Amino acid sequence: MQISFTGKTALVTGAGSGIGEAIALDLGRAGALVIAADLDAAKAASVADRIVAAGGQAQPGAGDVSDPKVVEQLVAEAVAAGGRLDLLVNNAGIGGPSAPLGEYPLDGWRKVIDVNLNAVFYGMRFAIPEMLKIGGGAIVNMASILGTVGFANAGAYVAAKHALLGLTKSAALEYAAKSIRVNAVGPAFIDTPLLDNLPPGAKEALVASHPVGRLGVASDVSALTLFLLSDQARFINGSYHLVDGGYTAQ
Repeated sequence: MQISFTGKTALVTGAGSGIGEAIALDLGRAGALVIAADLDAAKAASVADRIVAAGGQAQPGAGDVSDPKVVEQLVAEAVAAGGRLDLLVNNAGIGGPSAPLGEYPLDGWRKVIDVNLNAVFYGMRFAIPEMLKIGGGAIVNMASILGTVGFANAGAYVAAKHALLGLTKSAALEYAAKSIRVNAVGPAFIDTPLLDNLPPGAKEALVASHPVGRLGVASDVSALTLFLLSDQARFINGSYHLVDGGYTAQ
């Protein structure tokens, strides 16, 4: 199945590494003009440069997506670059502190909710009006397996991802008749830089928790994300798709 996004403009947040990087690169290969946005401007520029070097179209975007003004500006940059905005991937996210709720740091709670939930709202808030101007679009919000199950000492992250699913479903219902589809993807533990600082033995324990016997890789998530963004998924809306190696089937 060949997927093409030629003539379409895509905004990907958290595109500087990991899952977002893979999605941005794959969108570029598939013909989209990609705005690769990240908190780290150098990483965003590197991903955009790689897309261009491979014959695609891209430009970097930088800023903290927990600031609505930054997200509004990123959307404006995408529209200015491509004359339209067709695709949005709300991928930026952080893990946050590890602590039980009775000890969870308040500033950590606020930061996780700001980046993992509020920024998704901001992305849709500013992207949807632009999509309406061109008669439709597609949005993928990056959730997690922790959007459907709990995980000790990660209360803020779990809460944000559960709420993200509700936000996704509400948006899908509101704009389905206007040809804007909104779906969520739920990766299990993916071997990305987010796992680089785990204590000794923790990574091995995570591998063992996945029935397939390995962690996911970014391309596992990107493949599904591109499908959901494509016209091949035109009847898929308001749903949540797991990429978890059997984790939640246990």
